[in-house]
Amino acid sequence: MDWVFDAGRPCLHLVNTLRSRHLPEGIELLTDPDALVEWLELAGFGRLPVTAAQLATAKELREAVNRLLTAKPLAADVRLVNDALAAAPEPDRLRLKDGVLQREKPAPADPVATAFAVLAADAVDLATGAEDLRICAADDCGLRFVDTSPRRTRQWCSMSRCGNRAKARAHYERTKNR
Repeated sequence: MDWVFDAGRPCLHLVNTLRSRHLPEGIELLTDPDALVEWLELAGFGRLPVTAAQLATAKELREAVNRLLTAKPLAADVRLVNDALAAAPEPDRLRLKDGVLQREKPAPADPVATAFAVLAADAVDLATGAEDLRICAADDCGLRFVDTSPRRTRQWCSMSRCGNRAKARAHYERTKNR
């Protein structure tokens, strides 16, 4: 699969699993539970078993996050993100073993729901923070990304993909009638 992880935030990496949003249906990359397994692993959550119901939840969360960040959010979107947050990972705990303090990380009851909670928390942080969210300026793209450029003028999701194509098209247009 052609996964892209250069959006600057984990929640945007999830949003970008639906490509070509300018098309009526878009291009769905989370086509089956195995695709979500692969995405979660590459996103740093580990290789987790995923059910069809969890795949549907991932897509619902993705679209809710997209609306929260780029359009008028619905009350249902806020509820869905808050519901995902309910499975947030438990904080680390201290344990005293043989007179030595140790950090103990509790195992999550549902690792996939915990991954969704981390993505939802990232979306809350992005939606309420000061970072600049952008949508790629290429007509045939639409990937979302955080603009971290010094002047906040980044236009494309990636210079090597969309930016290079746009500059090549502009150059061609300028030089074709010479």
